[in-house]
Amino acid sequence: MLIGEFRHSIDSKGRIIIPSKFREELKDQFVMTKGLDNCLFVYPIEEWEKITNKIKELPMTSGPVRSFVRTFFSGAIDQSLDKQGRVIIPQNLREHAQIDKEAVIIGLSTRIEVWSLEKWQDYQDKKALSYEEMAEQLAELGI
Repeated sequence: MLIGEFRHSIDSKGRIIIPSKFREELKDQFVMTKGLDNCLFVYPIEEWEKITNKIKELPMTSGPVRSFVRTFFSGAIDQSLDKQGRVIIPQNLREHAQIDKEAVIIGLSTRIEVWSLEKWQDYQDKKALSYEEMAEQLAELGI
């Protein structure tokens, strides 16, 4: 399972070390794409296939669906780790996530998110509900 939070630096070639506990889940190949809230989504291949199958079922006659699909898939890239457990984050994806030098890698069960350190701190400070508020809202939904 992909869980936890890790901070890593981006080197001059745009590479970041993927935490060793995540490497086992990602295996030899995975997909990185533009995520929501100015982060990057990283999917193991099996999870990527599940997501793409769900997206294929969306109504392509809907303008917002077409826009989402274009952005989601045009930003996607097949990736693999080098021998040191690093991956190159392409320039367009670094720009999307506003990642410059420091990044935070978080595990969310079925995917990884990669955030700029500044954006992650901002999200936690300003945009995220308190943990208690989130738990209350989920309880109201029966989760």
